[in-house]
Amino acid sequence: MLEGHYVVGLTGGVAAGKSAVERRFTTLGIGVHDADRAARAVVEPGTEGLAEIASAFGPDVLDTSGALNRAAMRRRIFEDPSARKRLEAIVHPRVRQWTMTHVRADNGPYCIVAVPLLVENLEHYAWLDRILVVDASVDTQLARLTQRDGIDNALARRMVANQSTREERLSIATDVIHNDGPEDALDDAVKNLHEQFLSLASHHG
Repeated sequence: MLEGHYVVGLTGGVAAGKSAVERRFTTLGIGVHDADRAARAVVEPGTEGLAEIASAFGPDVLDTSGALNRAAMRRRIFEDPSARKRLEAIVHPRVRQWTMTHVRADNGPYCIVAVPLLVENLEHYAWLDRILVVDASVDTQLARLTQRDGIDNALARRMVANQSTREERLSIATDVIHNDGPEDALDDAVKNLHEQFLSLASHHG
């Protein structure tokens, strides 16, 4: 709850269709501030975030151009679980600051903050007015992952298992879009929620 801003949190499991929902809100003229985009922005060359990562992990995590070598960083995290915590301690606060700055600058009737791992970081987003969960069955997630990314079922299952459960996501939802069908079915679902959010935002103190 930020004074003067009505903010809807958007989350969903991997391959549930969060990006497709984001695109539809953007088409309707609503600002979508995505934590994944923030996570890239705060570690671009020249940022304090990247400098701190290089200081914490050494020059091996930079590529020849001085940018973050994401493959090397992923390997480091995979080999050393404590490295993930160190990386998150550097990146996550900056992501939250980036998000807050963009929300405060948003002049739309309401805006959306997209956070893939919202369940895991909910305490840092207590200022959201509502939470929209894009929901899909695990079978749907697995089918989309294997088709979209060309990975095998075992890896797809690990990716799903690495996130909060479907039940955990639904437990924090004030609004849900069920997305087990074709993508164009999202059009009406998003349009209806858009009208609802416009109405709620207009009465928001």
